Amino acid sequence: MKLDILAFGAHPDDVELGCGATIAKEISLGKKVGLVDLTRGELGTRGSAEIRAEEAKNAAKILKVSVRENLGFADGFFANDKEHQLKIIEVLRKYQPEIVLCNAIDDRHIDHGKGSKLVSDACFLSGLRRIETQINGKNQNAWRPKVVYHYIQWKNLTPDFVVDVSGHVDKKLEAVKAYASQFYDPNSKEPVSPITSKNFIDSIVYRAQDLGRLIGVEAAEGFNVERFVAVDSLDDLK
Repeated sequence: MKLDILAFGAHPDDVELGCGATIAKEISLGKKVGLVDLTRGELGTRGSAEIRAEEAKNAAKILKVSVRENLGFADGFFANDKEHQLKIIEVLRKYQPEIVLCNAIDDRHIDHGKGSKLVSDACFLSGLRRIETQINGKNQNAWRPKVVYHYIQWKNLTPDFVVDVSGHVDKKLEAVKAYASQFYDPNSKEPVSPITSKNFIDSIVYRAQDLGRLIGVEAAEGFNVERFVAVDSLDDLK
C-alpha cells in the first residue's frame, strides 16, 4: 500500500499530540496516512504497554488512518544505529510516502530528539539503492520521501511553518483522549507526571488556538524543517 503521508512517533500518542489535527485534515482531503510508533511506551508513568496498544488502535480508528504499526524498539534505550535505521528503511520502502512527519528536533523527552534524528537519517539512507532490504522474502526498491517535517511537542519551539487546522482540533482531542491511561483523570490513583495535569490536556486546544491567532485563523499546528521551505510563487504564502 502506497501512502501519501507516514507519521512516526517515538511513543504511542506522540503523533496524536504533535500533529493529530494536521493528520485529520489531510485525511479529510483524501490523503492516505499511516502511523508508525517506534516503541510501545513501556516506561510510561501510567498504564502499560498492553493498555497503550489498545489505546493506539482506538486512536487510529478515530483519525481514520490507513495503517498503524509498532516497531517495538526499547522505550528510552533505542539508538540511532544501523539496526534501527534498517527497520525504518523497510517501513519507508514498504509504504513509499511522499511526506514523512516525525518527532520534534529538540524536546523534553530524550526519545523525541533521538527518534527525530533516527527517522530523518533513515529517510536519507532509504534512497540509497546499495542498501538492500527485503519484505516477505522480496527485495525492496530504494525510496526517499520528498520531505521530512518535525512536529512540535512539549517545548514551544518557533515553527518554520504552520498548518491551518481550523475545524480539526476536536478530532485531535478525541484521538488524544483515547489514551485514557496517560492523561488527566481526577480519579486516578496512579503517580502524577507532567502530562497528567488538566493544564496539559487543556494545552492541546489553547496552543493550537494561539498559533492560529498568530496567522489569523481559528487554530494551527507548527512544524520545523531541516532545509529551506520552497514555494512556487509569493501567492503560495498566506
